[in-house]
Amino acid sequence: MKLLDALQAEHALIDRVLGSLRRYVGALVDGAADPGDGRRFAAFFTEYAGHFHHDREERVLFDALVTAAELPADRGPVHALGREHAEMAQWLRELAPLLDHVPPSAEDGARLQALATRYTRALWRHIDAENSVLYPQGEERLLLCGIRELADRPIHPAEAAARDAAAALLLRYPPVEDDVLARGDGCFMCRAHGESCDGLEAEWWTELEWDEFRGRDASD
Repeated sequence: MKLLDALQAEHALIDRVLGSLRRYVGALVDGAADPGDGRRFAAFFTEYAGHFHHDREERVLFDALVTAAELPADRGPVHALGREHAEMAQWLRELAPLLDHVPPSAEDGARLQALATRYTRALWRHIDAENSVLYPQGEERLLLCGIRELADRPIHPAEAAARDAAAALLLRYPPVEDDVLARGDGCFMCRAHGESCDGLEAEWWTELEWDEFRGRDASD
């Protein structure tokens, strides 16, 4: 599906800018970054990752999974990932005002780094969950309903400007990786697993799918 291809390509950019943000925050704390770039990072994650990317996921993809594929909206992957969108948006609102000035104290610097770490780790894991579970499994279920394409919308000027500014940020602050964060595919790597979602099989599988699984397992 073209929309899912677009969303996955957007994930690749967002993933890189998260690493760039982490380098920027470290440089800002050390007094070696341009504080004006903090506003550009805030705009990228607010306008592009939030207003453009997450908005289309929720209004188009999530809605189709609930209305067309008749998957639950009050539990499971759609519910859990939608909650993560709201949670990360709140965390970004806490982080954004701190990005455009050098922290006045060591304590403020430590808080800035902690907030940036919390936000980036959450969004990295969120991207992994959507890429490895929601998108492929969601597409499969939509195809079973006869849906081969989903509607999309043009990018708005503010969203496009925020996206375009990312190219310069990536050059000035080459992305870093989080050596502590464990990333990977599948439900068990998702932050929501075992809390607001019990996994794809428990939440989405029908009795027929379970019967087919048991039949394959017995034949093995």
